Amino acid sequence: MTLRFRRTVSAALATALAGGALAGALLTAPAATADAWRDKEFWLKESGVTNAWQVSKGAGVKVAIIDSGIDGNHPDLKGVVVGGTDVSGAGAPNGQKSIGAKTEHGTLVATMLAGRGHTTPTASPSPSASASPPGPPTVPPAGGPDGITGVAPEAEILAVSTWLGSPNPGGKTDQEQIPDAVRWAVDNGAKVINISLGSTSPDWPQSWDAAFLYAEQKDVVIVAAAGNRVGGNVQVGAPATIPGVLTVAGLDGEGRASVDSSSQGISIGVAAPAENLVGGIPGGGYAEWAGTSGAAPIVSGVAALIRSKWPEMSATQVINRIVTTAKDAGVPGKDPLYGYGILNAEAALKSEVPTASSNPLGSIADWIRVHRRGDFSTPSQAPVASPTSAAPTLADPTVPAAKTPATVDDALPAAVVLGFGALFIALVTGAAIQLRKVSRNPPAVPEEAETGALLKVDPPARK
Repeated sequence: MTLRFRRTVSAALATALAGGALAGALLTAPAATADAWRDKEFWLKESGVTNAWQVSKGAGVKVAIIDSGIDGNHPDLKGVVVGGTDVSGAGAPNGQKSIGAKTEHGTLVATMLAGRGHTTPTASPSPSASASPPGPPTVPPAGGPDGITGVAPEAEILAVSTWLGSPNPGGKTDQEQIPDAVRWAVDNGAKVINISLGSTSPDWPQSWDAAFLYAEQKDVVIVAAAGNRVGGNVQVGAPATIPGVLTVAGLDGEGRASVDSSSQGISIGVAAPAENLVGGIPGGGYAEWAGTSGAAPIVSGVAALIRSKWPEMSATQVINRIVTTAKDAGVPGKDPLYGYGILNAEAALKSEVPTASSNPLGSIADWIRVHRRGDFSTPSQAPVASPTSAAPTLADPTVPAAKTPATVDDALPAAVVLGFGALFIALVTGAAIQLRKVSRNPPAVPEEAETGALLKVDPPARK
């Protein structure tokens, strides 16, 4: 992820510092500035999200964000974060403390996925001497025209904080945190899980198998970022390589596969914008950033729109709907840069899509069965106790009866064996005599034919 911060403290301060690039968090945002951030959300129109809102806005769907924690007090996230936990041992119990190497990361993801914007209070005119005293201040309604609005602005978020990217003071490794996070999200009602985190290795610990299998069996859509070349991900890394996970690649400003803010691999399912992104940061600020970490919540938001529109639709069909309606790009068909193509949210919500017999991105259950040599399938029904007095199904064993030896001349087999033995001795003796004659009178050895092969090459003569 690459990030560029901007700060606006007040209208006066913004004017005084015009033309200067400031590092830090945006503490407060006047209406004009907030509208400017909203205007930068180009992907809402270009990816078909605004037209998809005619069908669904994600109401009733919980999306778990496994990340660095989420600032639920951000103006654009008021009422959005409905639950959470910490799996690192170093965060807040509700997952709303920003932790890890990139503390702003989770809030950026959350606002892009389910931000609701806000309404900036306007200053009241100065009261005159004869005017009645002002009443109590009014609280702006949830949501509004300012700030960041997410792809699924009516969805709810579960914040699952992890400590990644630097030594964890809580002591838990990423190998321990990721499966714990996935299991918690599933058990707490998430229908979609967004993982904008990854590694540079395509492999994952075997300890992750059961958690991702659990999510698959509980019919949860998992969306993961493909990773960024600028961050060392030349190829897709885990968990985006796990079968069944909807892996998201990144596009540049021209709608092509991004060179820096994406990677490549056969597990990529779809591509979405990953450059010139904006989102909220802890403390009420905003930032420009880039990377598949931002492309993933765009796709997760579309998955939430689908699950809201069709609550009974399986995770397999949700993923199939997203990849089937994607606009093909690159070489025809699925490819390692765009997957099935570029995200088209409107088509995903409005098109007729044939039912898929299986997840087009594979199954972790099948992978475990083949590569781990294990079978983690869930029994279709509880085992039935065996009866204690079942009738035997096999007859009692019997002792075979002795048979009378055949009346054949016992001398015949012995004669056959002796005859073959004598013949073998004669052949060996004859061969020995012939070899002795040849050794006494060896034949002339013919000269070896010319092969044209060079056995030695002399260095070229100096002129």
